[in-house]
Amino acid sequence: MIITVGNTKGGVGKTTVATNLAIHHANAGGDVLLVDGDEQGSAATFTELRASGRPDRNPGYTCVRLEGAALRTQVRALTPKYDTIIIDVGGQNTGSLRAALTVSHAVLIPVQPRTLDVWATDQIVELVGEARAVNPELRALAFVNLADPQGLAGKDNRDTLAALRDTAGIEALDAMLVRRKSFANAIAAGLGVTEQVGRDRDARAVEELLALVAAV
Repeated sequence: MIITVGNTKGGVGKTTVATNLAIHHANAGGDVLLVDGDEQGSAATFTELRASGRPDRNPGYTCVRLEGAALRTQVRALTPKYDTIIIDVGGQNTGSLRAALTVSHAVLIPVQPRTLDVWATDQIVELVGEARAVNPELRALAFVNLADPQGLAGKDNRDTLAALRDTAGIEALDAMLVRRKSFANAIAAGLGVTEQVGRDRDARAVEELLALVAAV
């Protein structure tokens, strides 16, 4: 399965989601490719950190940097070699994002529970519509990311989910990821939240991530 984590709005936590998905699927025993299609290269930088902290210097998955048309052609060529491909693209309307949408089975769209972020989904929805001209089976799955701690009890979270449900062309997932320090701590340690142990392990973060994986 090929999953793009994308949104034309920056700062919505795409790389955190993409790396955690890659780690989860790799730890589940799959051959996983993480494609860093963002000019900032955050996913690749994280992978280097992760590899440096492991005895075998193996992050557990393969990471490559690809942009623009090369992303489309190389992902198509590499698809038979991997069980899961996760594509992380930057927060703009880029050639890499457009290319990723044409080869993905699903695009996972993180949306913060803020009015401006909800409004910004219109652009990614438009790009999804264009991509479906060549990739008609593309699923667009939006979810509330960096949610307020109250979960569905929080008004902003509920309002954002309701707005996503009313947006044509996408599916709104009930699963949401709350803004938790454990996600940032895991990234800094080169880990996924499911790999944290002891006092660092946040059962709520793990539960939320697994719910998102199941929804996708």
